[in-house]
Amino acid sequence: MAKKQKRKGNSGNSDDDSVQVAQEQTALDIRSFLYVGGRDCQVAHLRQIASKHGAELIHHDGGLREAVSRIDTVLPSVDCVFCPIDCISHDACLRVKTGCKKFGKTFVPLRNGSKSSLERALQTMKERNDERRTS
Repeated sequence: MAKKQKRKGNSGNSDDDSVQVAQEQTALDIRSFLYVGGRDCQVAHLRQIASKHGAELIHHDGGLREAVSRIDTVLPSVDCVFCPIDCISHDACLRVKTGCKKFGKTFVPLRNGSKSSLERALQTMKERNDERRTS
């Protein structure tokens, strides 16, 4: 939220204001999110999708090489968590779900670990945020 307050408080010229309005319309309300699980070969592509939506993707492999306990240290610093349910261990998924409840984070299960699945979820979140702003 701090970024939004800075933008609104900025008294630049009208060109800067129109650029900021365009960026706010394409960006999500989330600045960073945790993506737990998925396929390692797709992480770079997923980061591109996230940056296109104005967010930063933080990846955790779901317990393959990284300790599952690291999820607990990352959760407080993100706005929400995405989990592809086909590419994650049960332990990591349960850890994410309980951690999201504990820290009040949004948990978004994805049908699979594909790029299009993340793209659809981010687009849906953006549309819901836009609806809330207009109503």
